[in-house]
Amino acid sequence: MEYPEYEERREFGGRGECAPDPYAPAYELREAWLPRQGVGPGVGDGRGGRAEARRAARRRKGAERPEALRRLLPQALVVAFLAGGTSAFVASDKAVKLSVDGVSRTMHTFADDVTELLEDEGVEVGAHDLVAPAPGAALASGDEVVVRFGRPVTLTLDGQRHRVWTTARTVEGALRQLGVRAEGAYLSASRSLRIGRAGLTLDVRTERSVTFMADGRERTIRTNAATVGEALAEAGISLRGQDTTSVPSGSFPRDGQTVTVMRIRGAKEVREEPIPFDVVRSEDPTLFKGTEVVVRAGEVGSRRVTYFVRTVNGVRQQPRRVAEEIAREPVARRVKVGTKEKPASVAGADGLN
Repeated sequence: MEYPEYEERREFGGRGECAPDPYAPAYELREAWLPRQGVGPGVGDGRGGRAEARRAARRRKGAERPEALRRLLPQALVVAFLAGGTSAFVASDKAVKLSVDGVSRTMHTFADDVTELLEDEGVEVGAHDLVAPAPGAALASGDEVVVRFGRPVTLTLDGQRHRVWTTARTVEGALRQLGVRAEGAYLSASRSLRIGRAGLTLDVRTERSVTFMADGRERTIRTNAATVGEALAEAGISLRGQDTTSVPSGSFPRDGQTVTVMRIRGAKEVREEPIPFDVVRSEDPTLFKGTEVVVRAGEVGSRRVTYFVRTVNGVRQQPRRVAEEIAREPVARRVKVGTKEKPASVAGADGLN
């Protein structure tokens, strides 16, 4: 049987091609009439469709890569700059401990040295303040900076006044720092008293050994008394009447000093002493030269003198005149002295042997 309809040539797909032969092998149909992948206008004849598509994709990616790199380059530079800045930022940051007058705190700082750190924290230091490490020393993470402010102290030590500076915050710390021996000492302020930035006045009297010689006995005591008189009372020695000590009782007792107590007994003595009379001479022209005539005899006067006589530890001292009064006034002797010239000879006496 003939099938004329299959012999006709028909337009297929609008390309002026013949319709496929329904009896052609399947591989011929696939090769001739199946749609070719990746084939389009201007691409080619469609042979090797998948491989050609892959090559075209690679070419597109190769063309797009430089443009993408050009877009990413500024972003990469910014990221690199920020990463470098962050590294420098982290490297400059330091964790340090700052202690100011005993108050400590841990902080982060970018200061390169101790001076810069103190300036950043507003800590002002002077010539009498202590800074460790010293100003200008380099800082590293983990360092500790200690600041202790100086405090003025007016110190009277065993009677001697001094103006000193200390960085200690208490009286006890100041004594230890100044090397003052405080065992058994008198302190005008408590050891635990805090010393402010304005300072304080402190009186310290250390313990001393003082020996007293009194009434034939020797007594040695240890004392921190301010005066010899106070130390004498501590030794149980009292002064009576005119008793005194070999050094002023108000003076400061020195270590190893020996003080003698002087028991003084005194009495008054009244003595009568003569007052010599004066001689008054007058010229008499009726008397020859060399002739003196007593007109009135002189009389000796007298005075009463009061002396204070004292004994020190039983030894009599030189009497001391304390008063006097005239008991009888003296009477002056009056004498006439001749001034007449003697004659050369006597009349009638010539030739006499």
